[in-house]
Amino acid sequence: VQLQASGGGLVQPGGSLRLSCAASGDTLDNYAIGWFRQAPGKEREGILCASSSTRNKYYADSVKGRFTISRDIAKNTVYLQMINLKPEDTAVYYCAANGYTWACQASHYDYWGQGTQVTVSS
Repeated sequence: VQLQASGGGLVQPGGSLRLSCAASGDTLDNYAIGWFRQAPGKEREGILCASSSTRNKYYADSVKGRFTISRDIAKNTVYLQMINLKPEDTAVYYCAANGYTWACQASHYDYWGQGTQVTVSS
């Protein structure tokens, strides 16, 4: 499966963004999906990971209550909805997929989209 992330940009603190992760080559129904981010000088962090059905989800404490995941089966696309964004959310965001676990460690994920930059600043 190939993944393409999009939707990043510059947003003011308190604002919202929706990132998209469009898949091709296979249906996302077969994969657990993870959203990761990497800020300058920091390790890549798993922030929200979900089973293929999105019934099971993991949220990092830093995004709990602010970020949600959804899926459009017809478009073969997964979304990361982000609200109440904070400057510390500034990072390159990646979507990733794997076929066997929704554990939120980057090492488990075999397929990666290119990153999309999110900058939260006034």
